[in-house]
Amino acid sequence: MATGMVEKKVDDENAAPSIICSLPVKEIPGRCNHSLVSRIKTRLEFYYKQREEEFFRSRIAAHGSTVFRINMPPGPFMAANSRVVALLDAKSFRVLLDVSKVDKKNVLTGTFVPPVALTGGHRMCAYLDPSEPDHARVKQLVFNLVAARKNFFIPVFRSNFAVLFEAMDAQVASASGKSDFNKLSDAAVFDYFCEACFGVRPSATALGATGPTRATKWLFPQIAPLMTLGLPTLLEELFLHTFPLPSCLFSSDYKALYRYFESAASSTLDDAEKLGLNRKEACHHILFVAIFNAFGGFKAALPGIFGLVAEAGPSLHSQLAEEIRSAVAAEGGEVTLAAVERMELTRSVVYEALRLDPPVKYQYGKAKADLIIESHDAAYQVKKGEMLLGYQPCATKDPKVFGPDADEFVADRFVGSAGRKLLEYVVWSNGPETEEPTVGNKQCAGKDLVVLVGRLLLVEFFLRYDTFTADVGTVLLGKQVNVTSLSKATVQS
Repeated sequence: MATGMVEKKVDDENAAPSIICSLPVKEIPGRCNHSLVSRIKTRLEFYYKQREEEFFRSRIAAHGSTVFRINMPPGPFMAANSRVVALLDAKSFRVLLDVSKVDKKNVLTGTFVPPVALTGGHRMCAYLDPSEPDHARVKQLVFNLVAARKNFFIPVFRSNFAVLFEAMDAQVASASGKSDFNKLSDAAVFDYFCEACFGVRPSATALGATGPTRATKWLFPQIAPLMTLGLPTLLEELFLHTFPLPSCLFSSDYKALYRYFESAASSTLDDAEKLGLNRKEACHHILFVAIFNAFGGFKAALPGIFGLVAEAGPSLHSQLAEEIRSAVAAEGGEVTLAAVERMELTRSVVYEALRLDPPVKYQYGKAKADLIIESHDAAYQVKKGEMLLGYQPCATKDPKVFGPDADEFVADRFVGSAGRKLLEYVVWSNGPETEEPTVGNKQCAGKDLVVLVGRLLLVEFFLRYDTFTADVGTVLLGKQVNVTSLSKATVQS
């Protein structure tokens, strides 16, 4: 029920800054039913009957609001408190990006916090609030690493993904007639990121070809409560959504990964000590950033980009090929950063893919004080300590920002001055694309590198091929792309 217009001023030093709100303040619709039956019903709808996006959209329709209260899985069994306020439009979602208003301590995966036994007994930077001292030190370490290795990201990408495309060619030409892009991409990304950052290709060490598999196994228990595998419901509820999977099942894989980083990242660990971090603890942080953030992120993002481009068809392929080849030719045939920056359509395609299918779909935060949160149509009051949830695909497909085609892939959406203005609402990195990560916020430290790698994937592909076809499906972390045909470019760069 609306309570009229409000001017809310707070003098308590622990409360929110003064807020002037011109929208009607309404009671947040929905309620968090405490009964076990109600919570189980919500779980079944979230995991099995509706799945994520339909689950949230059906409740937007039912409440007539993009802001509402809900019991959020994986509670009630794994989480002490599964009650959240959902923020599902572009305007209200922005509160979750403002660390002056929300606490980010232990909320990366929402109502479930993985055991620290999976990360060497330490809380990782992703689970730290910026107010915690180690947050700034670890994030600065990542900034230093990216800056020190900036000249390696393009040439090392080219060498590693050349191997991917050679394998893809052979697989498509084989009796099976198709190539599993995801599998090839996992191997290429794992070697690429580690070699570019640390100068040592993992497949050339004791890890051999096991790196991507070990990394995927270690990632699994940290995100298992949020996923389904297609097993019988009773088994999934018992083994995935009720209790944490035993950390000991994954310790051998983690130790093998740790040994690689302990050796390959020695200069980065030297820098960590200069920043005041314990060397061994810093190694756990570097491993987490490389595997959870980078490998896990690219594992979702690159098939998402490639799959959307596959579905777009030959017309877009022709436009991308022309733009990419012209820009590279202008640089004397070299793939340089200057050449990549000229590719406006290519950049737009990557932004559009990250808008539609962000690699991290959820954002959480706890209100640091009593807040007034505005959607497009109304304002709502939340109390200090309440958990706030944003499901990013709803916020980044907001029709009041992106128009009636908000759910569609529009390759040139971000081309031109009008398109660039929309980048403020592309928030896949836990911050607007128009802003930059700092040690004092939670925006992805490798934001620009992710966008660069997405563009390099298209650059390397369309320097070799004119067009392609693929079967695109859905898997746990996003898209599954099986390439079924390739048309080689007449002249390759």
